[in-house]
Amino acid sequence: MPEYVNWLRHASPYINAHRDCTFVVMLPGDGVEHPNFGNIVHDLVLLHSLGVRLILVHGSRPQIEARLHARGLEPRYHEGLRISDAATLECVIDAVGSLRLAIEARLSMDMASSPMQGSRLRIVSGNLVTAKPIGVLDGVDYQHTGEVRRIDRKGINRLLDERAIVLLSPIGYSPTGEIFNLACEDVATRAAIDLAADKLLLFGAEPGLLDAEGRLVREISPQQVPAHLQRLGLASYQSELLDAAAQACKGGVARSHIVSYAENGALLSELFTRAGSGTLVAQEQFERVREANIEDVGGLIDLISPLEEQGILVRRSREVLEREIEHFSVVEREGMIIACAALYPIADSEAGELACLAVNPEYRHGGRGDELLERIEERARAAGLKNLFVLTTRTAHWFRERGFAPSGVERLPAARASLYNFQRNSKIFEKSLV
Repeated sequence: MPEYVNWLRHASPYINAHRDCTFVVMLPGDGVEHPNFGNIVHDLVLLHSLGVRLILVHGSRPQIEARLHARGLEPRYHEGLRISDAATLECVIDAVGSLRLAIEARLSMDMASSPMQGSRLRIVSGNLVTAKPIGVLDGVDYQHTGEVRRIDRKGINRLLDERAIVLLSPIGYSPTGEIFNLACEDVATRAAIDLAADKLLLFGAEPGLLDAEGRLVREISPQQVPAHLQRLGLASYQSELLDAAAQACKGGVARSHIVSYAENGALLSELFTRAGSGTLVAQEQFERVREANIEDVGGLIDLISPLEEQGILVRRSREVLEREIEHFSVVEREGMIIACAALYPIADSEAGELACLAVNPEYRHGGRGDELLERIEERARAAGLKNLFVLTTRTAHWFRERGFAPSGVERLPAARASLYNFQRNSKIFEKSLV
């Protein structure tokens, strides 16, 4: 089967789920300058063609820096925010205006090779952000640097209803006609909150949030963000993105995503695959451990069949799984069964058997086996069982590290010992639950 056919089949649930949803996408000025910008534009047009309501927020920091340098002006910052005097504001207006036109032109130019070929795509910008001055903080006057006061929610929604892509720049206007330089992260976060967006998508140089060892953190809750902010430090742009994502979630945005502007297709991978490509920040539980039901049989077969082929698990037919489904607990991730385990009470005894513990290879090393073991032990205690046995051929050390002691056939209750397969020669382990 061609790979794209398989990908499209797996992506179809997400295509349906994203239709008519509102996404706020933030692309910093560095991302606009990156060679991958053209691919990002193409992906945004693709999202629009699939029925996504798009608000694109762009940054302009490197473009402003270039204009300041050209005029011989020294950039001034305090607490990570630019101090915008009159001369700096002129550079800001020049940079933002030029960038806005360039983005609109690029969106129009890429139409010929996009999924929207032959259709008219409208990109609309304007005075949709009302701003106010930051003022004086710690004795420092930020002058023309401001913060978002209000997003024109009704105006933007009207434009989205008319199938336009709304382009917001890091510029805001006051009711008295003043112009303020804004942080694009602030604009994107407030837009996502005020518009009750379904997603906030933040582009950065890195694939997402990286841990202390440089590994990608796939998922995180807003409550876990402060610890990462402390580790990263205020000067890190990852901190700015992570803080923006957390603030959006606390403000009611269901999910925020951090993805790379340097990686071709990162946005689509994040939105249309289960694993994603970046970091997801969300309030809701990404996965849940629960007891299995009859609708899970197909997912269980997909999960355990490869392990049965390798001889790691004992074969179970669909009929057996349907008959024994109440013994199983599963880990479900967005409708997909990614791990399972079963508890079989042993007749005429106070013991049970932990069986068919399996985790999808793509989701191993995430503690899901431990979660299932804990659930099985809870179920066993609730059923009044005092001992838990497990028979394994490949994972002896894993069980020993979790409190199981080597045992033997003679320790198995008679009902289970009579079924022991000496040809398979499984190692037997036992754990007391009292």
